[in-house]
Amino acid sequence: MASPVEWFSGRWLSLEEARDWRADLRLLGGRLVFTNGVFDLLHAGHARYLAQARAQGDALLVGLNSDASVRRLGKGPERPLMPEADRANLLLALRAVDAVVLFDEETPLTLIQALEPDVLAKGADYALTEIVGAADVLSRGGRVERIPFLEGRSSTSLLEKLRRSPDVQRPE
Repeated sequence: MASPVEWFSGRWLSLEEARDWRADLRLLGGRLVFTNGVFDLLHAGHARYLAQARAQGDALLVGLNSDASVRRLGKGPERPLMPEADRANLLLALRAVDAVVLFDEETPLTLIQALEPDVLAKGADYALTEIVGAADVLSRGGRVERIPFLEGRSSTSLLEKLRRSPDVQRPE
């Protein structure tokens, strides 16, 4: 028998649609897991992290930094490497990701407060006190899960490796 939340899978939502989606999930008794990030150069570490986040509940909603938000984060002049639409669609191609919502702010606090996830997932490199929205989720009886990273896997390290590669054609 299919899970009652299976039909939620594969959606790219506005904030308003995400609120409705969350309300429907709650009516079905489902637990929402929320995480966020840039997800600029999707790699094995991301896939593992998202799968572990998804395992914490019934549906995983990813807050994705918009292109403008990424530029404001100071990740470098070439970032994001891929436009937000491509990043969203790649995330939605992963089995673990049920929905994606873009956010233009520097943090996902507005999304977290609006969507009231049952579980907030973030990388274990963040202390609990550094996780945006953790206090909100905990105050409502939710959980914060700090998920370990896959060692040696990051977009930054992949970019550095590409830059060092003699086979990479650099623009003049």
